[in-house]
Amino acid sequence: MSKKRIKWKGNEGLSLTKAFDAFVISQMAKGVKEKTTKTYRYHFKAMAKHIDMDMTFEELTKRHIEEMIMSMRNSDLAHNSISSYVRVMKTFLNWCQAEGYTSVAVPTFKQVEVVKEGYSDDELEKLLKRPPSSDSFCDYRNWVIVNFLLNSGCRSATIRNIQNQDVNLQTFQVIFRHTKNGKVQSIPLCNQMVQILRGYMKVRKGKDSDFLFCDQYGGMLTENALRLAIQRYNHSRGVEKTSIHLFRHTFARKYLVDCGGNAFTLQKLLGHSTLKMTKHYCAIYDADIAKNYDRFSPLAQISKPKERISRR
Repeated sequence: MSKKRIKWKGNEGLSLTKAFDAFVISQMAKGVKEKTTKTYRYHFKAMAKHIDMDMTFEELTKRHIEEMIMSMRNSDLAHNSISSYVRVMKTFLNWCQAEGYTSVAVPTFKQVEVVKEGYSDDELEKLLKRPPSSDSFCDYRNWVIVNFLLNSGCRSATIRNIQNQDVNLQTFQVIFRHTKNGKVQSIPLCNQMVQILRGYMKVRKGKDSDFLFCDQYGGMLTENALRLAIQRYNHSRGVEKTSIHLFRHTFARKYLVDCGGNAFTLQKLLGHSTLKMTKHYCAIYDADIAKNYDRFSPLAQISKPKERISRR
């Protein structure tokens, strides 16, 4: 006797594409950031190359999702790219389940942990060298931004949204009003960063509500403009790496390894809601495990020269 397929409410003739549009509207109504919804749309478009998004929920089965994943793997997509796409599909179908459109779930797809190579000390030395006073405002601003990234480890979106009034040179603090988790942060500034900002703000000037790191006309830097600015700046200093986010990884590594910082303080500095991501950095850059390792390494102990017994 054949089993009857459960008909979920409201899924008659409803395609994945139409449901996805409703999903995005729902996420925006919940307050999800525009950048996140753009990512959803970009991933949905990428997944459409591997699954028919015009099929209806009456047609959709778990096998379709599994075949989508296999198609991605066969197309030589990076493992973590597939993981990112699958994560969005999972979020989408979870929403569809809550709406009563489907009972199909997304299988677990493990992400491979990647250790990103941060900026080396040699590269940082090149990037942190103060530019000549004859250089343009943009070059000077980029130098200040690189210093700021190493002081705070913040994201590029945060950098772009800092206003003059958010910087308090008297208390050695800066306020981050634009963060990934939506929470306002107060971040300390080291003495060197305060001195750099004091000089920069005399050149930058502007109203309290103006953006601290502006374009050459005083307006807000776009995401692409900031990316290109740091790319050109790094290349002009002979550094091939250009990722802004890589400064965040570099900050975390140096804070834990070179500066002896702890996980709880790093969590606050990086603005992580939980310790999960901070633990990721700690697992990769565990300074404690490397300290005095010659005392504990089996190889070092076995290779240690033995002393001869002497009659004298």
